[in-house]
Amino acid sequence: MGFFGMSHGGFAVSMLLLLLLLLLAMVVGSVSGIGANWGTQATHPLPHSTVVQMLKDNGFQKVKLFDADSNTLNALSGSGLEVMVGIPNDMLDTLANSVAAAEKWVEKNVSVHVSSNKVDIRMDSALKLVTRSIEQKAYFTATQDFSVGKDCYVEMHSLETTVCWEIVVWYVAVGNEPFLATYNGTFLGTTFPALQNIQAALIKAGLGNQVKVTIPLNADVYQTSTTLPSGGDFRPDIHDLMLEIVKFLNDNGGPFTVNIYPFISLYLDSNFPVDYAFFDGYSSPINDNGKIYDNVFDANHDTLVWALQKNGYANMSIIVGEIGWPTDGDRNANAKYAQRFNQGLMSHIASGTPMIPVAIDAYLFSLIDEDAKSIQPGNFERHWGIFNYDGTPKYNLTLVNSSNSGGLVAARNVQYLAQQWCVMSSTASLDDSEVAPSVSFACSHADCTSLGYGTTCGNLDVRENISYAFNSYYQEQNQLATACLFPNLSVVTTTDPSIGDCKFKIMIQTDSSGMEGSGGGLVKHVNMFLVLFMLVLMVVLREL
Repeated sequence: MGFFGMSHGGFAVSMLLLLLLLLLAMVVGSVSGIGANWGTQATHPLPHSTVVQMLKDNGFQKVKLFDADSNTLNALSGSGLEVMVGIPNDMLDTLANSVAAAEKWVEKNVSVHVSSNKVDIRMDSALKLVTRSIEQKAYFTATQDFSVGKDCYVEMHSLETTVCWEIVVWYVAVGNEPFLATYNGTFLGTTFPALQNIQAALIKAGLGNQVKVTIPLNADVYQTSTTLPSGGDFRPDIHDLMLEIVKFLNDNGGPFTVNIYPFISLYLDSNFPVDYAFFDGYSSPINDNGKIYDNVFDANHDTLVWALQKNGYANMSIIVGEIGWPTDGDRNANAKYAQRFNQGLMSHIASGTPMIPVAIDAYLFSLIDEDAKSIQPGNFERHWGIFNYDGTPKYNLTLVNSSNSGGLVAARNVQYLAQQWCVMSSTASLDDSEVAPSVSFACSHADCTSLGYGTTCGNLDVRENISYAFNSYYQEQNQLATACLFPNLSVVTTTDPSIGDCKFKIMIQTDSSGMEGSGGGLVKHVNMFLVLFMLVLMVVLREL
């Protein structure tokens, strides 16, 4: 008899179940909480390995991409970070009309990276590990490999050898907000077929269980007919299409991904109550049949919940694919508001919403500013990052996953160009006929979105505005001497022209060295819990 009168076999099975619960708790913990959107529309992006290290230093456990760039994925390989790769909207037509194209995309952008990571274990694989052990009464020896499913296995050659077990959850995001009303239906006919073809390609590649599909959708795909969340339903013009997509996602284990932006509510409506955009209390909360809403995020999120419930999908999992607050480019886009919103989100995320009072799965938008993004939606588009272009934190923010009580951790070992700036010459005249075309040229080829009413540099005088424009162009052109030759107007200075919060940037150095991997190799040492789990599992299996 074993412990507490149990047979050895019964005790072993009980121990396995206990270990399984601990493992599943760890797996579930790894996929909840906050992730980050990593956009790359920057003229001078940080090295990929630097960004991966930033993500890890700040406690992020997952990252969402907008494409499947091989350099980015190579850098993430072996990092242990959960990854959502993206398919841009301009690829939807090709993937919708060609199964072969979808299969090729999956082979190139998913299969190779999943296999190179050695192991891709979701909860179902963890279950297979234990249930197969019990059913087959499998035994480890010091030199055996234990197979877990088709594409993963655990190698244990000796106690000194690394256990090759990484928990990496993959998603493929098909398109990005393809049903925005401003697209005028451009992607209505291609998004769902592309989704179906990618799913079929994943299944054919043997990845249907490990990699799940989704479509990041803007919150304008649903609306309320009553001003309350309980009036929520999908937009009438796409209602039937949305139900097809939701059913397909649900049938294949894919989540509903939605982007929610309280800032946009404030940006578009001058009468929108400012406090309702944040998480620290609103004096006139909304009462929806006993559900109290004191912030617009909860109300927006639960409008979607009601839309899903009304159409038979009450248990559909929801991911908030993008949420954040910009720091410049608009009078309501500033570091104070961004810190207030994002820190409030960190405190709020664990409690969920009135309809779904559990931890929210969300990705901050975004990690780093992108100075090459389109400003068609507004000048704020280039300023969503919690980090500046050079990886320095914009404000104090304690993330839910982070052990850094001191706030955000800056990028490491960033290299800058020389400490020099291009400014308007003190001898140049504001009446010079070349001033207007020179400023126009500079700002059309560089980022001047910090200039304007209510922005960080909105209080500069005319000469300072011109200098800011000249320097933006000069830095974007890597401080080339010819980039500060505005006719009789400009001069290079080594005196920092920054004024208060208005920083005249010095550009970072970038080169091909930023394309390397994360430096960790394809096989990473797992944490001590997993090592202990495997050792105990070996002992328990011998008791069966």
